[in-house]
Amino acid sequence: MRALLFTSGSPFARAVRIILDEIGLNYERREEVTPPSLEQRAAATPTLQVPTFWDGELTLWESGTIAEYLLSTYPQRRAVEPALSPHAFRADALWQDKLTFSTIQTFGTAATTISQMKWVGVAIDQNAHLERSAQKLIHILDWLEGQLVDQKRGFQPGWLSMHDIFIAAHVRFVQARPLGIDLELNRFEKVAALLDRLDERESFKANPIWWWEPGVIGYEPDGTPVFSDKA
Repeated sequence: MRALLFTSGSPFARAVRIILDEIGLNYERREEVTPPSLEQRAAATPTLQVPTFWDGELTLWESGTIAEYLLSTYPQRRAVEPALSPHAFRADALWQDKLTFSTIQTFGTAATTISQMKWVGVAIDQNAHLERSAQKLIHILDWLEGQLVDQKRGFQPGWLSMHDIFIAAHVRFVQARPLGIDLELNRFEKVAALLDRLDERESFKANPIWWWEPGVIGYEPDGTPVFSDKA
């Protein structure tokens, strides 16, 4: 049995689903459109977060761990260029790759924290931590821009890396929501070019960015959210 538990709007889960598609793995989609109970979530993961991935007897949580497992366990790849990288971290650039990926995940955590607080009515300009989180996004993009060689290659030149996939999922998440954040992508030409290329890959198109906020109970075929009458 192979299955993925995820929430519709999570950029972390979107990145994992894209990797699964790039590898060409079949899996059961256990999608949560409405928030589960505490007991339901705790039954899947002690962190009370998703995505959670099951592969036979193995259960994994935390999106980076799941991505690293998939890359190291399944060598098959769809015939698309550039191909999905065979490794999470290159042996000759191990610590640079690890640092880059942890920085990308910090971007995602800051972005989703801002989004979650907005759901409960706390705006960026009402909270010092959220203001710092928003500033962090721009600083991280500036640093990532310096890690890219040029506008034609990603973080592991010659490959589609999990770094590429996760930063694309996180940035597009911010842009798809009314968070009041301008990421100023025109300043980061190499990052912007990478994201534009990835938007055209079939794996990205097959796993679109869903809009989610409290009250959403489903989606129209074009991705328009359906709200509960009680919302």
